[in-house]
Amino acid sequence: MSDELIHRVIKTMAASKRISAESISIDSEFQQLGIDSMDAVEILFALENEFEINIPDDEVRSVRNVRQMCEGVEKLVAAKEAAKAAQQG
Repeated sequence: MSDELIHRVIKTMAASKRISAESISIDSEFQQLGIDSMDAVEILFALENEFEINIPDDEVRSVRNVRQMCEGVEKLVAAKEAAKAAQQG
């Protein structure tokens, strides 16, 4: 997982939650950051816009920390890039 992707996810989460990015790490749990299910939905929309991806609702329910969020975003970005390459191919 790239540092750039992690940085962008953390920056987007910080902006959505209005907390400093420095207070979020890859190992932060949502609970310790004060992120509840409503916050998670806001963060989800922000990440979809940031990365131009669609995050399935059912996948979000199982995400409990920043690392899982980054892994999910990474997987969706990779799938989007693969689809784009296949179309151009």
